[in-house]
This record gives sequence, C-alpha cells and structure tokens, in this order.
Amino acid sequence: KQLGLANITLNKNSVPNDPNSPFVTGGLRIGSPAMTTRGFMEDEAKVVANWICDILDDVENSSLIAEIKTKAEKLCAKFPVYAKPVS
Repeated sequence: KQLGLANITLNKNSVPNDPNSPFVTGGLRIGSPAMTTRGFMEDEAKVVANWICDILDDVENSSLIAEIKTKAEKLCAKFPVYAKPVS
C-alpha cells in the first residue's frame, strides 16, 4: 500500500522454493516490461529499486513517500507511455 501511495505499482507473487502455500505470497513482482516499454534503462531501474527499498525501510514516513511520489512523477514525465499525441 505504501508503495502505491508513491505511484509505484507492484503485485505480490509466490517465490520459487518458498515453503509457504502459493496463496501466501512472499515476494513482490516488479513490472519490468512496463518500465522498459516506457524506455527505462538500467539506471532508471536502479533508481526505482532504491525508492522501493527506501519506502520499505521506513513505511510510516509519509514525507518520504510524498517526496518519492514527486520524484516518480518527474521520472515518468521524462519517459511518457505515448511520445506523440494519439489522434
């Protein structure tokens, strides 16, 4: 939920060799195809990964989440889904 507040969308997935049931997810899935479709490269992926870690390290820090949300919006503005207006 906290990552979503920062405009970072993930979903929960099972992890290979996880001893828990597949219905008890233990991992996060990052939509790397969505990132590369936007034109993100390794540097941008590292930035997003660091934001994820920063939020997970301090999930109650609403000012950090707001700061990362602003940064995420600015990063996405540099890499629009549609570079040209759709007519």
